[in-house]
Amino acid sequence: MENFVVSARKYRPQQFDTVVGQSHITDTLDHAIVENQLAQALLFCGPRGVGKTTCARILARKINEKDGSVSEDGFAYNIYELDAASNNSVDDIRELIDQVRFAPQVGKYKVYIIDEVHMLSSAAFNAFLKTLEEPPAHAIFILATTEKHKIIPTILSRCQIYDFKRITILDIQEHLKTIAAKENITYEDDALFLIAQKADGALRDALSIFDRLSTFTQKNITLAKAAEVLNILDYDQYLKIVDFACENNIPQVLSAFNDIVKKGFDPHIFIAGLGNHFRDLMMAQNPATIELIEVGEQTKLKFLEQAKSWQAQHLIDAVEICNYADINYKNSKNPRLTVEIALMQLSSLTSGNDFSKKKNS
Repeated sequence: MENFVVSARKYRPQQFDTVVGQSHITDTLDHAIVENQLAQALLFCGPRGVGKTTCARILARKINEKDGSVSEDGFAYNIYELDAASNNSVDDIRELIDQVRFAPQVGKYKVYIIDEVHMLSSAAFNAFLKTLEEPPAHAIFILATTEKHKIIPTILSRCQIYDFKRITILDIQEHLKTIAAKENITYEDDALFLIAQKADGALRDALSIFDRLSTFTQKNITLAKAAEVLNILDYDQYLKIVDFACENNIPQVLSAFNDIVKKGFDPHIFIAGLGNHFRDLMMAQNPATIELIEVGEQTKLKFLEQAKSWQAQHLIDAVEICNYADINYKNSKNPRLTVEIALMQLSSLTSGNDFSKKKNS
């Protein structure tokens, strides 16, 4: 059986122009190499899964290509990777410093990539200081970390710092579309949007979810299946409950909520999500704020349609009711009742009776 390679490895960028969502960094590094203005100590920091180690490897390979230390089959010499998570002692750094002193046998530079550099002990950081401040002419250090605040200021001041940003939902969605086309996977746009949203700016997480879904759905990723696998309440569930609330149909609202609880969803997450849904309906009522709704295009159309049934003041009251239930959920001796009271108040908003104001202070 052929070994399966996860998408995060299979489609790992090999050039700067294929790195997703970090053009402000890749362009700068490209220009620095061309103009020979590359610092000898660089620090790549940012959230997990956004391309720090990938960019470090691409940069190291480009430096090698420029000074001719790449073999005919494309193997790049003089690149050394150290995982500071498992090699974080002062002895590990002293061993590295001893290696750094010697010039490369082939090419001009030795490139050292130190991943998770924040894991180094304070003694290791201090041992590294002098080498980082005055590195040999043939050495370039690329440090990568997810937690810049844990690195001592004396190290930070010796590095050129590059801040990687979270990758936008749309960038992740477009990248997933490209991979789906190469792998002959059919998909719904909103399903990929949901994956991108769940990944929270980390492309590696998005690719991991994408692999899991493509296996589960046998290469046909739908929004319903994505919501099921990711254990997310489908937008349609909220749309249905809000429609019942608009019709003042309290029995149906409570019944729909009961079905959601039976499926294993946390009522606290549900009421917070419902508050966010009403917030999105408010955004949908004004053309200037429609872009603030972070959902797929098809789902956005449903929001626009549903928003027509509600008055702006009712939506403000609805958000307030949900927020009140969210805040008081954990302090309540009967949390489920707290959510049900909120649902009954929501279902009474359009009836003309101002039940939303009858709250305990």
